Amino acid sequence: MNSYPDPHFQGFLDYLTFERRYSQATVENYGRDIVAFLRYESRQGKDYLKADRQEIREHLSALLTKGLSKRSLSRHISALRDFYGYLKKQGVVMEDPLDLVKAPPSGSTLPDVLTPKQVDELFSAVERGGEPLALRDVAILEVLYCSGIRASELVALTLRSPNFSTMTMRLIGKGNKERIVPLSQHAKAAIEAYLGFLRPKLLSRSEKKTEILFLNSKGEPLTVRGLQYILKHIDEKYALRLGLHPHEIRHSFATHLFEQGADLRLIQELLGHESLNTTQVYTHLSNKAMREQYLAHFPRAKKKEEPK
Repeated sequence: MNSYPDPHFQGFLDYLTFERRYSQATVENYGRDIVAFLRYESRQGKDYLKADRQEIREHLSALLTKGLSKRSLSRHISALRDFYGYLKKQGVVMEDPLDLVKAPPSGSTLPDVLTPKQVDELFSAVERGGEPLALRDVAILEVLYCSGIRASELVALTLRSPNFSTMTMRLIGKGNKERIVPLSQHAKAAIEAYLGFLRPKLLSRSEKKTEILFLNSKGEPLTVRGLQYILKHIDEKYALRLGLHPHEIRHSFATHLFEQGADLRLIQELLGHESLNTTQVYTHLSNKAMREQYLAHFPRAKKKEEPK
């Protein structure tokens, strides 16, 4: 967890956790963003409680100079907006310097998506690879792909999360909101194999007992960073070159559902999106794939090159 010797900062983290009910991952990300700003102000010899719009913009410009992505910059602005909103609510500041500061346009960048063939190759590689932790890794991949859950949601799963009688999983998502997602037969079989043979061995390596479903090699609860490492290791070991990441599998799940005719509102519910606008990106992905197929196969899709 982030730490900084400032009572307002610690109060802000508590506010996000207990009042706004943000996820632990969001609280940590926002905390890091605010600490970066507080340290910037300290280096400049300025008081963040008296910061104006210009100071905020100078800080954001410095972040862009260091190569911060537009997406990360948008989150940084959201963190600052929440921070100063909290300070204003507490009566610590009178004005919010973020009032007229806008996040940069995100552009038309679409998330990377695996093809169904790549998904099959991924599972085949891990199942045949003979890795000591393969049972766990296959179970992780099956759960990620069959439900589209976030990395933070996967590492928070407990032994009671999957319900094999109803073939569902109970999740705690962003803002501590609960939702139910389906469980596939492949995922059920993979989880049962992992629970029956590997998890007890992993658990014996640690003195602490835990109800968390997925464990690392030391028998401790898997972290988001640990999950990212596992996927990167799989990608590199089997030379898949997929740029494997939890969010990529989440996008693939949603895109494949949409391409097979699933209703967009169903996908919104499964992904835990508050707004349908967030889910609309999968229509763009599908349209992009449709356009590529059209150009590749329709004989009069584009003009032929003139003979030289």
